[in-house]
Amino acid sequence: QVQLVESGGGLVQAGDSLTLSCQVSGRTFGTAVMGWFRQPPGKQREFVAASSWNNRIDYANSVKGRFSISRDNDKNTFYLQMHSLKPEDTAVYYCAAADSPATPYKDWGQGTRVTVSS
Repeated sequence: QVQLVESGGGLVQAGDSLTLSCQVSGRTFGTAVMGWFRQPPGKQREFVAASSWNNRIDYANSVKGRFSISRDNDKNTFYLQMHSLKPEDTAVYYCAAADSPATPYKDWGQGTRVTVSS
């Protein structure tokens, strides 16, 4: 059974930092494309960042320079480090896995909520 479990969300103030974790089990992790997405209140889900097995990393323009992602292949865990948080970063954050850059994300976590107060 594939499971992606996010953790680390919470309520923070603008300017604070927060790190989200995504623990993956039941599927190949080392070669997977891992992504972070978020869904702000009342809006559609949007791309945040992604990491491919070959260390290619992509970020949404809205988070470049503030967010960074990393992965620990020994722990099957994917991280999203968020700095200089803004109220507009408030969202439910999801991690997702794809088998390759050419395939869609097929495995998703349940999400963790991040609320940034002004």
